[in-house]
Amino acid sequence: MHRVAIRHSFILKLLIAAILAAVADALFYFHGIGATLGGFALLWTALLALAAGGMRRSRRARFAALLALLYALVLIETPSPLGWMLFWVALSSAALLVRRRFDNAGDWAIRLAAHVLRGIPAPITDLARLGRLWRSRDAARIGAVIRVAALPCIGGALFATLFAGANPVIGNFVTSIHLPLPRDATLHFCFWMFVLYAVWPSLRPAPAVTRAAPFSFDLPPIRGIPQGSITLSLLTFNAIFLVQNLLDIAFLWSGTPLPGSITLADYAHRGAYLLIVTALLAGLFVLLFLHPGSDAARRPAIRYLVIVWIAQNLLLVTSSILRTWDYVEAYSLTILRISALAWMALVGVGLFLICWRLIAERSTRWLLNANALAAALVLSVASVTDLGAVAAWWNVRHSDRVGQTGNAIDLCYLHRLGSSALLPVIDLEKRAQGPLLQDSIAAIRADLLEHLAADQADWHRWTWRGARRLAAARAALGPNPPRPFPAPRGRDCDGALRPPLTGEAEQ
Repeated sequence: MHRVAIRHSFILKLLIAAILAAVADALFYFHGIGATLGGFALLWTALLALAAGGMRRSRRARFAALLALLYALVLIETPSPLGWMLFWVALSSAALLVRRRFDNAGDWAIRLAAHVLRGIPAPITDLARLGRLWRSRDAARIGAVIRVAALPCIGGALFATLFAGANPVIGNFVTSIHLPLPRDATLHFCFWMFVLYAVWPSLRPAPAVTRAAPFSFDLPPIRGIPQGSITLSLLTFNAIFLVQNLLDIAFLWSGTPLPGSITLADYAHRGAYLLIVTALLAGLFVLLFLHPGSDAARRPAIRYLVIVWIAQNLLLVTSSILRTWDYVEAYSLTILRISALAWMALVGVGLFLICWRLIAERSTRWLLNANALAAALVLSVASVTDLGAVAAWWNVRHSDRVGQTGNAIDLCYLHRLGSSALLPVIDLEKRAQGPLLQDSIAAIRADLLEHLAADQADWHRWTWRGARRLAAARAALGPNPPRPFPAPRGRDCDGALRPPLTGEAEQ
């Protein structure tokens, strides 16, 4: 009875994998990706819940599946690599949590990596295991079915061929059936195999992944360091950090003119990322030398010095954020700089958590999970936020001048942002002055609008965000938007007309 249940469960999962492969073939095979990715993610999650009976008994697995559904909705809003990564982590966690309890974020990250590596040979080993489950009588039943079906299949095919030659109606129907070419059939087969290999580990997680013992992420304590050395180190570090923070307060926060030829942009950009490395090293020092409950950590003087040092590091991180923001105001906002600001904020949160772990004597497991939760929240917000649109709107609204002599905004970067910059570009076009500048912006706007309309016209590439953006753009432009000048020689990335060649100018 147990063998029959296992066999039926395996066949159900094999059928689900085939359904997902067929749906993926219809949605993605040589097609663009749009909200279809979110639809596929929803179907995958629903079928996994159907196949994994234990998910209904595991509260943690159900919570992970709910997160997967939410990230699938994000993918319907707009597909992105980050959104897909978060969906996959949630879905894979739901599959693993059916058989394994969550311990800590570090252990779970390694378990997810093992889930990927173990999933590569899983389909082959599972097929071999299924073969061992079939008994001889099952093989005899299959042979009997083949013997019964062989004669009607062969005879039916023979008579159908004869009638196709004798009856033009049947003949036309048969000739209308186009079998795929060998090359197309091979590509389809490879695509199906790729999808099957991608979805199968979630349906049947490898036992080695779910049964493996948890890993230890406790940093080995460094013993033999005198408490006086740690105290002296903290005093030295606090003094050095105090000098740096006082300089930042003097020049960065108060706006005092810098000495010599150093500009505020140079001062801001030069140390923005290097100071973050300094803060990370400070956190590593605390983790290595000051374990919760250790003799050094219990000394009030050392604890106060650590709190002051972490506070100085937090001020340093805040100054790094201000440095980056000053650089943004001097130049422009980009997706990379938004990501850098978010990373700096995460470093600050991590330093605070390290300090709190020492004060409250929390475990390494608590520190890992708290940092992972903070990172997951930031990544989730980023997955539902169009960072390109944020950067484009900020640059448009803070451009110094838009006039006949040019503009301070980077039009090439707006163009590279794609449809994310469409609405900001329309706003910029309305405020631009001078025929050449208006024409350049109109050309960029027309190109972005054309590509967005083409994507929305194809149901494979349609997205909910794109539909809303296209409707808003057409409403803002009206029925007769300005047309850019003809460009026989093409345009540059900033929409400017390319000048004629020397020979053309002379002619």
